[in-house]
Order: sequence, then structure tokens, then C-alpha cells
Amino acid sequence: MVKNITPQELETVAKENENAVLIDVRSPEECAEGMVDGALNMNLFDANFLEKIGKLDKSKDYYMICRSGSRSNSAAGAMDQMGFESVYNMLGGMMAWGGETV
Repeated sequence: MVKNITPQELETVAKENENAVLIDVRSPEECAEGMVDGALNMNLFDANFLEKIGKLDKSKDYYMICRSGSRSNSAAGAMDQMGFESVYNMLGGMMAWGGETV
């Protein structure tokens, strides 16, 4: 089941949870405008997105990020269906993010 997390909660988790993996599902062009510090870019619209996601370690905690929270929610739902047990969607996406960006 996908759980929602606020940007403020994510900022704390990113610093404290060593098992956390932050994934930004926006396009590389969008990510060039700024990303959450430490996030990986895995474009949801990449033809190989599901294949790339499927190779990830299912024992990690995944925090999905996009511009508004919609694409990240879709990606998180796909991961949930693939058997990932700890998947979070950042509510409001980068539009709501107030923390550090690269």
C-alpha cells in the first residue's frame, strides 16, 4: 500500500532513514531546475521505467517525488503492484517542497 508523506516529513526522513531512497520521476529537463538533495532521477515517461524500477532492492524504503504529486503517485502505485513493501508519495511534489535542492 502506498503511503503519503508531506514534504516536511520527507525532509526529516531523508536525513534520518539510512534505508531511504528518493526517486524523482520528472523528466531530466524538469530535474535540471532543481531536485531534492540526494534524489535519483528516473523519468516516469522513459520507455524502460518499469524495467528500471523492477531492478531496485525491494527491501529499501522508496520516496517518490514529481512536480505536483500526481506522477509520483502513479509510479508509487506501480511499485506497490510489483511487490515493493515500503513506498511513499510526496504530497504536493516539488511545488510544495521547501527544503534543499541541488
